[in-house]
Amino acid sequence: MSDAATPPTAPPSEGADDRAELAGYVDIWWRAVDDFTHLLEELDTDEWSTETDLPGWDVHAVAAHTAHLEAILAGHPEETVEVEQPDHVTSLMQAYTEQGVVARRDRTPDELINEIRESATTRRTSLLADPPTDGSAKPDRVMGGIGWSWRTLLRNRPLDVWMHEQDVRRATGRPGNLDSPASGHTADYLLESMPYVLAKRVGAAPGTSAVFRVEGSDPVTAVVNDEGRGERASEPPADPTVTVETDRETFVLLAGGRREPAPDAVRVSGDAELAARLLDALAVTP
Repeated sequence: MSDAATPPTAPPSEGADDRAELAGYVDIWWRAVDDFTHLLEELDTDEWSTETDLPGWDVHAVAAHTAHLEAILAGHPEETVEVEQPDHVTSLMQAYTEQGVVARRDRTPDELINEIRESATTRRTSLLADPPTDGSAKPDRVMGGIGWSWRTLLRNRPLDVWMHEQDVRRATGRPGNLDSPASGHTADYLLESMPYVLAKRVGAAPGTSAVFRVEGSDPVTAVVNDEGRGERASEPPADPTVTVETDRETFVLLAGGRREPAPDAVRVSGDAELAARLLDALAVTP
């Protein structure tokens, strides 16, 4: 579930006033919420019970989860309901998000859509009236008591909403919206994790380099430095250890831990064994 973790990446450099950057994340999130709720309005009644790529969650559960988080961030009280231990709940954060789904199990599609819109409107009004100016500061309210900064919270929300919009699109056979502001934000955000994946997940040796070319995003070059840490290089080496090329949807499927991509959707060159390990370790939003 994409809310359960944010891509492990170093934050952008801190500034004296981060107002413009943070306001940009709010704008992208607001557009993502609008896109998502309009999609939900298109669905037939029977489509709400369609299973998604997220284990144990159908479309109704995905919408309920989004309604839950937006309600908490808008200031509504935390909900505590008894949750049996289903197989797909394997962490404390997943248990927390499952509570929001269980609490909304009997709500109608219209009730979920309205809750998302009303909560998001309340929250956006508050953010516009009193915008955060320091990305490293802690918000007064974060779901589940996670110790996120304003920057991490506001960057994560468009990713989460858009990823769940795509979950619903795949489940109901409605592909699209792959060129929206939230889609670009999500792909670029996930790409920031590639140095971490190369160095820590794959355990590549110092001097290893990987170039990621994802359609619609600037190429990202990950290198492992002499201390074994992953870094993003400003320029690709003349002969990278491995190069990975794919489209945005395929990259998001892999980095989002959703499903196997279509055959031949990923093109690799260089060290084939390293490329296979890299693709196996790509999911950064469990």
